[in-house]
Amino acid sequence: MQHVKVPQDRIGVVIGDGGETMREIESRAEVRLDIDSESGSVAIDSVGDPVTGLAAPDIVRAIGRGFKPEVALSLLDNDMRMFDLIDIGEATRNKNDMKRQKGRLIGENGRTRELMEELSGAHVVIYGSTLGIIGQPEEVETVRRAVGMILDGAPHGAVYSFLERKHNELTRGAQLSGPSDEQL
Repeated sequence: MQHVKVPQDRIGVVIGDGGETMREIESRAEVRLDIDSESGSVAIDSVGDPVTGLAAPDIVRAIGRGFKPEVALSLLDNDMRMFDLIDIGEATRNKNDMKRQKGRLIGENGRTRELMEELSGAHVVIYGSTLGIIGQPEEVETVRRAVGMILDGAPHGAVYSFLERKHNELTRGAQLSGPSDEQL
């Protein structure tokens, strides 16, 4: 049995309309969830395939950190999909610095966060003092590096260039070995 703590304002999302999300997690991850909505504690007990059940704590944690349930459940879609969490608080000195860094990560009208998603292929959510990432290992690593650059004070332009370079590498690797555009 594993326990995951979920912020109070996200417990309802883990449960879902009439318990719908909770039941979907239970059936797809082959686990039983015992949710204490007072404390925000979720006990996870594997009742089926133990390997499938391994994704359940990350699914619950991801929903707790602001992901939509359907995105969190995508962790079950393939063995390589992963959930990663970056604590923005570790890179900030105080509340004002935290606010400034979150602002830099989100970008004007959410554009920086959006570009991280578009160019890496991963899902990115900023909630509280954390930035969550769901994707394939190379997508998660790309976002992790971009976030590190932003938190270290790199100009947005440099981060966008890095993301575009990584995007081209990731998509070029995914293409079948036909003639490239340069060869045509």
